[in-house]
Amino acid sequence: MADATLTAKGQTTIPKEIRERLGLEAGDKLVFTALSDGTVVMRAKTRSLLDLAGSLTRPGQPTVAVDEMKPFRA
Repeated sequence: MADATLTAKGQTTIPKEIRERLGLEAGDKLVFTALSDGTVVMRAKTRSLLDLAGSLTRPGQPTVAVDEMKPFRA
C-alpha cells in the first residue's frame, strides 16, 4: 500500500512505486472510475485508437475494401 496526500487544489502525487509498476511517465493520461460500492479504480490510458486496428478481424474472414462499402452507407 502507498499513501498520498490531496492538496487544496485537488492534486496529488502518485507514489513512485505505483508509477514504476504501471510504467507511468509525465504526461500520461489516467482514467478514474467510481464503482457503486465506493471503490475508485485508476488506470493508465495507454491505448490509442490505432492500437485497436485489426481487433475485429477473424481468421478466414474475407476483407472488404472501403470503396466496396460506400454503396451501403446511410
